[in-house]
Amino acid sequence: MTIKFTKYHGLGNDFILIDNRHQSEPLLTPEQAVELCDRNFGIGADGVIFALPGTPTTDYTMRIFNSDGSEPQMCGNGIRCLAKFIAELENRDQITSPVSYKIDTLAGVITPQLQPDGQVKVDMGLPRLLAKEIPTTLAAADEKVVNIPLEVAGHSWKITCVSMGNPHCITFVEDIAAIKLSEIGPLFEHHSVFPERTNTEFIQVVERNYIKMRVWERGAGATLACGTGACAAVVAGVLTGNCDLIVTVELPGGCLDIEWSNNNQHLYMTGPAQRVFTGEY
Repeated sequence: MTIKFTKYHGLGNDFILIDNRHQSEPLLTPEQAVELCDRNFGIGADGVIFALPGTPTTDYTMRIFNSDGSEPQMCGNGIRCLAKFIAELENRDQITSPVSYKIDTLAGVITPQLQPDGQVKVDMGLPRLLAKEIPTTLAAADEKVVNIPLEVAGHSWKITCVSMGNPHCITFVEDIAAIKLSEIGPLFEHHSVFPERTNTEFIQVVERNYIKMRVWERGAGATLACGTGACAAVVAGVLTGNCDLIVTVELPGGCLDIEWSNNNQHLYMTGPAQRVFTGEY
């Protein structure tokens, strides 16, 4: 079988996009997605994203397989790439006024909006803060997990947990460059207090409106950017008194602008998505 694809990245977090509008299930199996994501023997990517038909109340449906074959509920950088890919499928060459899509995901309906300047602004919805929503066993089911100590690799980390439809464990550190991400990341991801594993964000506060972040993503490992993680980090920063409601998040691949709205409590993420190349596999 020949698969046509387009490669996109959002701040270096890269994805293989596939036009899947003719059927409601992904064209590929998770095992085939792993093959495509292999950076030595495949196309190379952090994940494969499928643009599927929408529901009666949405324009499209998003499904994604990580590079290890697991399926996350949502991906912030990925949905920006999907919005650009959809515009390409619809032959929208020039965006002169904002264009929005309602996308059905396993985390609910997400609405990315293409901006005339090339950026994509995404209404990421409400953060979920209760332990049962993460999920984690670090607190009682109906309690929040804010600055709770967790022993990992012989060190006690103060962590805050947030779900953006997928689980995030956030910890604030003095220097993110000193974190041995490839060693410590898997220990957080597979810790027994996270029954569905977790994404982990290490945050260095530069100013209340500017933070630096490194991330170990569940199912993908160290990546150059994580949109849902950036949102979760700002929420954790507000809950712990470290951050304002509007924050620039600097990731290894570039910056995202995150706003936690005072009015409706939704999170808004704004950042780029760039087309790299197209091909057949």
